[in-house]
Amino acid sequence: MAEKRDYYEVLEVPKTATAEEIKKAYRKKAIQYHPDKNPGDKEAEEKFKEAAEAYEVLSDPQKRARYDQYGFAGMGGAGGFSGGGMSMEDIFSHFGDIFEGAGFDLGDFFGGGGSRSRGSRVRRGSDMRVKVHLTLEEIATGCEKKIKVRKLVQCKDCNGSGSADGRTETCPTCKGSGRVVRQQRGIFGMMQVQSECDTCGGEGTIIKNKCPKCGGQGVIRDEEIIPITIPAGVAGGMQLTIPGKGNAAPRGGVPGDLLVLIEEEEHKDFVRQESDLIYNLLLDMPTAVLGGQVQIPTLTGDVKITITPGTQPGKVLRMRGKGLPRIDQYGRNYGVGDLLINVGVYIPEKLNKDERKLIEQLQSSPNIVPGAADKKNFFRNLFGI
Repeated sequence: MAEKRDYYEVLEVPKTATAEEIKKAYRKKAIQYHPDKNPGDKEAEEKFKEAAEAYEVLSDPQKRARYDQYGFAGMGGAGGFSGGGMSMEDIFSHFGDIFEGAGFDLGDFFGGGGSRSRGSRVRRGSDMRVKVHLTLEEIATGCEKKIKVRKLVQCKDCNGSGSADGRTETCPTCKGSGRVVRQQRGIFGMMQVQSECDTCGGEGTIIKNKCPKCGGQGVIRDEEIIPITIPAGVAGGMQLTIPGKGNAAPRGGVPGDLLVLIEEEEHKDFVRQESDLIYNLLLDMPTAVLGGQVQIPTLTGDVKITITPGTQPGKVLRMRGKGLPRIDQYGRNYGVGDLLINVGVYIPEKLNKDERKLIEQLQSSPNIVPGAADKKNFFRNLFGI
């Protein structure tokens, strides 16, 4: 499988490109690699799809922001990116809208009447966005979640057709094409402009006997329990895409997607730093001076570690492989992070008489009072100065 190319590279625009520059670059690529201009050329068709996928992301401010921050992992990782599943019908529809919005007739570009007819409109259901809260333990191993969503689902009485008797009729206005052509005067004279048929809403057919349950829409609102597979190593702010689990489309169209936004729950012991975990360990003075064993929490249970005598505050201990799975920009796992233990030493603020007497006795000990070399090493190790 070929490695995905950077979306800015695909459209040949800088990362600072404006929305208009991105749209202009997409138009250029779409015309260059359109299948009607490159019949039978599989490479051109793939580049046409690649440009459409890049434009779908970079033309959407939210998707573009996630892509700029997380790369392909931010587009859904293992959950998939919606553009990756775009059909040629979706791309042509999207492509046509770009040009018609600019006042062009596609037939002008691809041979008079247009060798590729867009035909009747296929409706697409809207996407849905949900949040899923995860613990670090769930992120470490990946997990299965089941969420209940209230959304538009296909009407069972009419099987989503919207028709009580299952029959539809060809639209008398557009004759089944879903489009009407009108003349419009522009700066270059009269030109033909296609638009959606108002009578049938671009579907090419009309329903005479509407389903009483859904009112001819083919969809009703209901609850559905959807299982979601969360891959290991995801991070807060990432978004997974579950294709086809969004709102159903009217009258047998293509359902939208379910967008799952990942949110991390705060952990009582750890702070996350990418794939590493940070734990703050506060030692008592005797253990820091004399050494010993202390118990440390990990995501898989408590473990004991050895503290060497004379451990200084600010020291960082590393437990390799006790962090979170690492994922690359394509959502693939490659190794595991570490658990970093920041060592601090507790200095008591209140002492009773006996404790104070013991500390005072130690003040005269040569190994307790720091010398010049001890001071220099301490601050170098703690602050790097």
